[in-house]
Amino acid sequence: MDLIPSFSVDHTKIVPGIFTSRQDIIGRGKITTYDIRLKKPNIEPAIDVAAMHTLEHLIATTLRNDAEWKDEIIYWGPMGCLTGFYLILKNARSPREIYPLMLKAFKAVQTAETVPGATAKNCGQYLMHDLKSAKRYAAEFVKYLEKNADNPKIFEYPKTDRLLTDDGKRFFDS
Repeated sequence: MDLIPSFSVDHTKIVPGIFTSRQDIIGRGKITTYDIRLKKPNIEPAIDVAAMHTLEHLIATTLRNDAEWKDEIIYWGPMGCLTGFYLILKNARSPREIYPLMLKAFKAVQTAETVPGATAKNCGQYLMHDLKSAKRYAAEFVKYLEKNADNPKIFEYPKTDRLLTDDGKRFFDS
């Protein structure tokens, strides 16, 4: 079985940042999946579940209401490892092109006073939110993005090198 693209990234080398995870052709257009990584995997603690949930609500709402970008937004959601989010957009833009959008979205979290959709009718776990922690995570990420805006490592995935077997197949260890 082939390893999916997000598992072929070297998680021992990735740093927080904005990365192109994959690009797909759908009909006549492209969609691009981005890895919006807030934490260094297996080094930094994962994002608290309630804060992650709050970040999901706030940023999804911000993105889908952004006049310039809303028609390109397909999906915003958390990674299972709780170190970041996936953003799926129509078209193919570079991570540097979506940098201002991510900066704006995470800055918007810092000024939020309520969590949109945090009611029993709108959310499957409406009591599982933490606005204060979400603001702290957002502020940390904004500060990091601004400090590292000229660092190419926050825009380029470190790929895992895989050995080839004698018959040309990729070797995956356990």
